[in-house]
Order: sequence, then structure tokens, then C-alpha cells
Amino acid sequence: MTKEYRYMIILHPDLEEGGYTVTVPSLPGIVTEGETIEEAISMAKEAIALHIEGLISHGLAVPEEDTNAQALIVDVAA
Repeated sequence: MTKEYRYMIILHPDLEEGGYTVTVPSLPGIVTEGETIEEAISMAKEAIALHIEGLISHGLAVPEEDTNAQALIVDVAA
């Protein structure tokens, strides 16, 4: 039986080279990329699934996403 997981992903546009780098805050260490938003999302889903499979195969807990999290951008003067 397959369990569904839900994670927030962050797409970081590469302004010089094009494309996107993707990170998953709840799963540190996952970094992937894609040339388009659609490809970046697809690659992120694949990386997350592989990471979860690895955790399960080693008997480790699968981190849950904080479903109340919100990503905001703030300006700070320093």
C-alpha cells in the first residue's frame, strides 16, 4: 500500500543560466533542478519519492511537512 506525502518545495530561479533549482525545507539535503517549472517540479517529486523510499528501507522515520507553514519574503534593512 502506498502512502501519500505532501511537502512544500522552493523553486529558486537561476537568473544567469536559466532554469530552477529546487529545495525541500522539510527534507534537508534534497536539491534538484529543471529547465522549466514543470520539469523542476517533476524532478522534485522524483527526488522526494526516492528519499522517502531510502528512509523507509533503512527503518527511519519519514518527516512530516508542517502543513501550517507559510513562505514569505520580507525586506530587512541592516
